[in-house]
Amino acid sequence: MAENGPYHHNANPPYQGGTSAPYETNRRRADNSRGLGAERTALIIHTVADIAAGFLCLWILLYMLDANQANVFVDFVHGMADWLAGWSQDIFTMEPEGIRVFFNYALPALIYLAVGHGAAAWVRRL
Repeated sequence: MAENGPYHHNANPPYQGGTSAPYETNRRRADNSRGLGAERTALIIHTVADIAAGFLCLWILLYMLDANQANVFVDFVHGMADWLAGWSQDIFTMEPEGIRVFFNYALPALIYLAVGHGAAAWVRRL
């Protein structure tokens, strides 16, 4: 076996022990492979709920700021918000339209956040 002379420097010496094992994180990941899938699933659920609530809040903001309804972006956000809040339309029938729009779109946004984050927390515990 060749010795490590001046021209044969061992760039990767064997692990001698100590406070931080170089492969500890890989070992932890291998032991927690089932938890990694649950974590990814929870992250997807969490993200989808946040995106849904984001579209609803963005539509409330655009409506309150009196955005141009003929704009393509505003029309897209309105269409997504209508689709996401279709099940809750006209729950509130207040006279000022701004307040009606706020409550009819804020309620589903809060429900999406609560259900999505709760489901994500439940999946993480599996």
